[in-house]
Amino acid sequence: MPEKISGSDAVLKVIQDWGVDHIYGYPGGSFDSTMNALHNQKDTLKFIQVRHEEAGAIAATADSKLTGKIGVCFGSAGPGAVHLLNGLYDAKTDNTPVLAIVAQVPTNRMNMDFFQAMNEEPIFDDVSVWNRTAMTAESLPRMTDEAIKQAYQKKGVAVLTIPKDFGWAEIDDNYVSSANTHVEPVYPDPEPASVKKAAQMIKDAKSPMIYFGIGAKDAADELKEASEKFKMPLISSVLAKGILDESYPAYLGSTGRVAPKPGAEIGFSTDLIVWVGNDVPFSIFLFNRKAKVIQIDIESEKLGKRRHADLPMLADSKKALRAIIDAGDAREASAFYNASLADKKNWTDWQDSFKDSDEMPVRPEPIFDVLNKTASDKAVFGVDVGNVNINFERLIDMHGDQKWVTSGKYATMGFGLPASIAAKIAYPDRDVYSLSGDGGFAMLMEEILTQVKYNLHVINVVFSNETLGFIEAEQTDDSHQPLSGVDLPATDWATAAKGMGAEAYTATTKAEFQKAIDAAQKTDKPVLIDVKLTHEMPLTTEHMFIDPSWQDQDKIDEFVKKYQAQDLKPFSYFLKEAQK
Repeated sequence: MPEKISGSDAVLKVIQDWGVDHIYGYPGGSFDSTMNALHNQKDTLKFIQVRHEEAGAIAATADSKLTGKIGVCFGSAGPGAVHLLNGLYDAKTDNTPVLAIVAQVPTNRMNMDFFQAMNEEPIFDDVSVWNRTAMTAESLPRMTDEAIKQAYQKKGVAVLTIPKDFGWAEIDDNYVSSANTHVEPVYPDPEPASVKKAAQMIKDAKSPMIYFGIGAKDAADELKEASEKFKMPLISSVLAKGILDESYPAYLGSTGRVAPKPGAEIGFSTDLIVWVGNDVPFSIFLFNRKAKVIQIDIESEKLGKRRHADLPMLADSKKALRAIIDAGDAREASAFYNASLADKKNWTDWQDSFKDSDEMPVRPEPIFDVLNKTASDKAVFGVDVGNVNINFERLIDMHGDQKWVTSGKYATMGFGLPASIAAKIAYPDRDVYSLSGDGGFAMLMEEILTQVKYNLHVINVVFSNETLGFIEAEQTDDSHQPLSGVDLPATDWATAAKGMGAEAYTATTKAEFQKAIDAAQKTDKPVLIDVKLTHEMPLTTEHMFIDPSWQDQDKIDEFVKKYQAQDLKPFSYFLKEAQK
C-alpha cells in the first residue's frame, strides 16, 4: 500500500521537485492546511512571511526576473487572493514565470455566501496563462506540476486554487513530477537568405544603429562585435541596461523618457535600425519614421508589432547576430557613428560635473557617485518606479556581474523594497540595495519588517523630494496643467525605520551619505538611508530644447538655465563636426 500524504504536502513536494526552496506569503485561516504543510517541510522549503500579499507577489516576480527560475507566492481566500494581483500583473507584463497558490474556503462552504468566500477564478483569468481550481484532493500534485510547466512554457502566471479541506485530505504519496523533463527551448537559426539581405542592408546604410532589449541578454559579445565591425552605435531598452557595461564606448544607454540624452537623440537621425529582442511599447515615437528596420526575435508575434519591419528574422538573437557578423563586410566609421560617441562623452562629462555639487537639497549625482564607488561587482539593485528610474538609468554605471530589477511595462510603484528582499534571498552573499522615491517607498514600507524578521542585510535608500516627481513632470511638460495631487508630506523615514528595528540614517549631503554607507557596511542588519533630495526634476529628454538649428532660442535659453545645461550640445552639433 502506498504511503499517505496531505494534499498540501503533495503540492509542496512537487514545487520542491522543480527546484523551489522558498515561498512568499501571508497566512490566513483558509490557508491553514498549506501552512501546516509548510511547517512539515520547513527544513527543505523556507516560508518567507511578508507583511502584505502584494509584496509577496512582487518578490516572487522579482525572484523570477533575477534568476530565471519560477517564483512562488500565495494568498488566502478573498482579501489575500485579491492582494496578489498587482504583483502578478507585473509578472504578466514582463513575461516571467510565477506560480500563485490561492486558498479557497472548504468545498462544503463554497458558493454559499460564506466568510471571505468569493468566486476567485474569474479575477485571475486576465493575469494568468493557466488558472484552475482543484476539484479533488487527488488532483493537486498533478495540477501543481501542470501549473509550473505552463508558467515556464508561456512565460507568465499560473494560478492554482486549493479548497481548504483538500489541503488537509490524505491522498496516496505516489506522484512523480515531470520536473526532470524540463529543458530550455532551442531557438531557431536565421534563414541564410535573411542573413545575406541583412548584411547588404547594413552595408548600404549611411547611419545604422542597434536597438536591443532583454531578448539579447545572452548576446553581449555579439552586440559588441557587430557594433565594432559595422560601426553601429548601440542603444537599449530600459530593461536591457546591464547587458553591456556602461563604460563600453559605443553603448549610449537607453532611449525614451527615462533615458540619457545620447540614446534619446540618435534615433531620429538613423536610417537603419537592427532591432534585437525588443518589445518596447513607446518605440513608435523614438525613431526616424523613414528608417528601415531589421528585426530579430524568437516570437513571430513580436515581428512588426511595435513598428514596421523591412526584414523580419525569426531567430535567436545570438545566432542571428553571429551569422550577420560573419556574412557582412566591415565598415569605416561614419560621421553618424563618430558623432554618437562624441555626444555620449559630452553627456557623461556634463553629468560628472555635478558629482561633487554642494547644492542643497542634494542633487542625485553626488549620491549615485557614492553608490557607484561603493557597490561591488556583484551588487544587486531593486529599483522602484518614478524619478528613481530616471536617475538609476542615467547615473548607475552597471558593470561586471551586477544585477538589477524593476517593474517594467507594468511600472507599479512599491516594487523596490519587496524586490530587494527577493534579491537578498536569492543571492545571500551579494550586497543588495533597494532604491525608492518617497512615494513608492511609502506604499510597501512595512516590508522593512520582513527584512528585520529574517535579518536581511539590505541597504534601502529613500530619495525624499516630497513629490510624485514622475507625475509632476508629466503634468508640467505633457499636459501643461496645474500641479494636482502630487505633493507628499515631509516624513522622517529614518525614525520610522528605526521603529521597525532597522538601522537608519538621514543624509542631506554627499558626505553624510558616504558616512551612512560606511556605517551600513559594518552591520548585518537592514539599513535605511533617507536622502533629502532636491525638488528639481531630472533633465527631460522627452521635451528637450537644446538645438538652435531648428528650435526657438528663447525656449533653449529657458531650458538651459533650468537644467544648468550650458555645457550640453545637441547631436546635430557633433554630426556637423564629424562631417568636416
